[in-house]
Amino acid sequence: MYGIARSTISRAIGEIRPLLAMRGFTVPDHPGVRLRTLADVFAYAEAAGIRLRIDGAETQVRRPKAGRPGRRAFVSGKKKQNTIKTTTISDGQGRLLWSGADRPGRMHDQTAMRTEGTAEQFRLHPKVTAEVDEGYRGLANEFPDQISAPPKEPKGDAPLGEQYAWREMRRRQSSERICVEHANAELRQWRPLQRYTGRREDYAETHRAIASLVSDRSARRATRRKPSTELVLARQAAC
Repeated sequence: MYGIARSTISRAIGEIRPLLAMRGFTVPDHPGVRLRTLADVFAYAEAAGIRLRIDGAETQVRRPKAGRPGRRAFVSGKKKQNTIKTTTISDGQGRLLWSGADRPGRMHDQTAMRTEGTAEQFRLHPKVTAEVDEGYRGLANEFPDQISAPPKEPKGDAPLGEQYAWREMRRRQSSERICVEHANAELRQWRPLQRYTGRREDYAETHRAIASLVSDRSARRATRRKPSTELVLARQAAC
């Protein structure tokens, strides 16, 4: 329609995508500051006293060609599809702080985080705490004072009172962690992260580019919801 060749569009995307991927993630209430690495996220969480929420997600990708080495590494044991697994970190309000650790779908959530250096960050920042799901129980056992995982299900012959207590504890833990699920759902609104049909080698860069845009949008939305100082003072005076 506009007389532009497909190669021109592809070249433009190839130039813009790495720029977006390198932008990093917006710090809530500080738009000029960006979080680019996992170390930045933990330093910010320790300084601001934020309890992190960590969760994994999988995106379906194209199946590697037959006979290619490492083909089975992308077959997810959970989804039974060829996927790439990523890890998302948010704060208690669901604002995206970091998303990365792209690993083949066959790798366990906890292993993906460990290979990214998460355990070392928890050792370096002993005041940082986090909420995780069942897939990170090993990390929760290693750092019981910092990481909270869902309680273990009682045995089938356990008393009813113990079973009810377990359900209530699990419900409370899930409600504390639901905000990171919302952050993952916001990423899934973008079609490339629903099912990625491009080259798998470009997925990590594409994911970071989209995540940086989502981070900016969630930060702006939180700023619009935040009442101004004058409005707060007026409400207090009216009361």
